[in-house]
Amino acid sequence: MAGRDGRYRRTDAPPGGDAVWAEELLDHLRPAGRDIRKVVDWLADTLGATASLQDDTGALLAGPQPPPADHLAADIVTGRIASAAWEGGGRHLRLVRVALPHPASAGVLVVARPAPFDRRDSDIVTHTAAVLEILLRARETTATGRRLQRATSDLRLAILQLLMVEDTVAARRVAAGLWPGLLDTETACVYVVESRPEERDRLAEDCIDVTAEQALVVRCPAVDGHVIVVTPRDTAAAELRTLLDRTPHTFLGGSTRQALAQTATAYGQAVSALAVARFRPGKAAVYAERTHPERLMDPEALRTWTTRLLRPLDTLPHHTRAELLATTRLGLEFTAVSAAKILGVSRNTVRARMERVETLLRTDFSDLTVRAAVHLALNTQDGLTEQTTDSGDGSAAVPFEELLAGPALGTWAHALLGRLDADARDLRRTLRAWIAAGGNAERAAQQLGVHAQTVREHVRGAEPVLERQLLAAGSDLYEVVLAHLATGDLERPELHLAKTGH
Repeated sequence: MAGRDGRYRRTDAPPGGDAVWAEELLDHLRPAGRDIRKVVDWLADTLGATASLQDDTGALLAGPQPPPADHLAADIVTGRIASAAWEGGGRHLRLVRVALPHPASAGVLVVARPAPFDRRDSDIVTHTAAVLEILLRARETTATGRRLQRATSDLRLAILQLLMVEDTVAARRVAAGLWPGLLDTETACVYVVESRPEERDRLAEDCIDVTAEQALVVRCPAVDGHVIVVTPRDTAAAELRTLLDRTPHTFLGGSTRQALAQTATAYGQAVSALAVARFRPGKAAVYAERTHPERLMDPEALRTWTTRLLRPLDTLPHHTRAELLATTRLGLEFTAVSAAKILGVSRNTVRARMERVETLLRTDFSDLTVRAAVHLALNTQDGLTEQTTDSGDGSAAVPFEELLAGPALGTWAHALLGRLDADARDLRRTLRAWIAAGGNAERAAQQLGVHAQTVREHVRGAEPVLERQLLAAGSDLYEVVLAHLATGDLERPELHLAKTGH
């Protein structure tokens, strides 16, 4: 029960008493004290009574079950009367109507005690009812605001998921209602801002503020500390960099400008750049800051090889093919669980789609060299058009090993892996064995005759030297795998290239 039954304060308060109870009641309107239960408890204690608040159905919102007065409560709820007083059975009751936030709805504040109510007591009850109405409206407004915020956040995620599967038409249609013009662009950059998970919500709001709501800001569904920002504006990078000085554990990775349909590729680039940003004093990095192996290969040979490798997928309906390609691209960049969260599907769906691609391509994604090759083809396929694919004239496709044999690629690969030679721990040997073991530290440790933790520490130690994230599968790792293939440090994977013709 609210208050102490059988005890009550004197109602003949000295001068200034009205100011005291009024101040106490107003304190409950402060941000730290907005609790209807505390207000009802305060009323009971102030009047030495029991106090309860019921909704229009008679359900309790605060306080104990009040004495029976159903006939009076019903008249108040229906609006026939605004308040009532009743005496009987050694008790005095005051009932006051309290408007509820729902339309045409009202509750009842019931106060009961053994002593009669004087004018001051009645005023306290009336003013308390007014305060309760304010708090109930504020609570409903806050709840509505939170529901709207959650709905908006879900909508932002839905738009991102549509972009990830290259459905730009649907993404623009969904975005147009709330953010007109936001996706009226052919190209955009993707940024990933990283903070501690507990700071992520505030960081997301800060990202919205600094970009003036001219960007798609999404709380990453796969990584708790990440906020994803998709924006066509060139000023976004500078705007987001201002956040890095506010929090010590915040980092920024950005992609190159990509076609909107290649948002998934841009996202992978941003995550890759984020790994580099963790080792930089400025805590920020952009993916365009380094050379990529595919740019060092013969463009025509690479296009033809890509077309032949992925040709088995061309027999599928367009929608199914696009779905499998988008899922596989993300599945190669991240774990099945993370890819599923990003796409809004189950992890079993991700695995089933990737297994279907494996079957069609006659490959095994447990082999890191195969994953690196298919990843290379998928990234190259992003830029292919009908005009740039091979014409099916019967010419032989360039084998994968010849694609890797170019002098420019060899120079790049030797320079990249050569960075590891200065470390006395022989990081290069460990990294080679770890890749050959499919990224499995235990199997690599058995081959090397060391502890699995030593393998992990060596791989982790190679990351800042190579400026690439290795323990998490993705573009960085596949570039390093391609470097090992180009130098001949790893065996070339067995890949099946389709013949020309359809």
